[in-house]
This record gives sequence, structure tokens and C-alpha cells, in this order.
Amino acid sequence: MKKKKQRFEGVVYSTADDFAYVDPQETEDQETLPPAKQKLKVLLDRKARKGKVVTIVQGFVGSAIDLNNLAKKLKQKCGVGGVAKDGEILIQGDFKQKIFELLQEDGYGVKTVGG
Repeated sequence: MKKKKQRFEGVVYSTADDFAYVDPQETEDQETLPPAKQKLKVLLDRKARKGKVVTIVQGFVGSAIDLNNLAKKLKQKCGVGGVAKDGEILIQGDFKQKIFELLQEDGYGVKTVGG
């Protein structure tokens, strides 16, 4: 049995007279900053991943398309899988230094976080 998707998912009731529901999927992506103005952070994480190491790139300001393109490039250069979601890029494995160097070569403002 297929579940019917509600139009106003998560909204139950509003008492505001001027309430206008905004669908999160309809919001426009923000404009992507040039690489020199980006302030990216590269860090390692193994929480909630059964001990597997993941390299995370945080702080990207821009559209989801540009984020996905950057994630695709990093995944190809490292030769591993990963995903871009919630404004972060997750790359499988310990590629902190390599990703840091790749982002620096492309002109991004980048720094490493953690030991």
C-alpha cells in the first residue's frame, strides 16, 4: 500500500492571521560565493558510523547544484564514494590532507579542524 504524501507536511495549525506556508522544496537556492570567499572546514568523523572514518567538508555557501558538483569532483579525485547533503560533503575514508590540498589548489579558503 503506497502512502499518500501530504501537501503541508509537518504543519498542523497556525493561529497567525498572515500565515503563508512556504514549501521547503520551493525555496530558491542561495547564490554561490566565489571560491576565494568560501570558508571551508575539513575534518574527520567516526561517530554513528560503526567505527568507519568519514572526511567532512563543512561551510559551503551556495546552491545545491554547486555543492553536488564539488562533491563529485572530490569523490573522483579521491577515488571513493560519498554524498553531499545538508550543506556538507561526506567522503568515505581518511582523505583529510588530500582534500585540503585539492581545495587549496582550486582557490578555496580552507582549514583543517582537529588533530
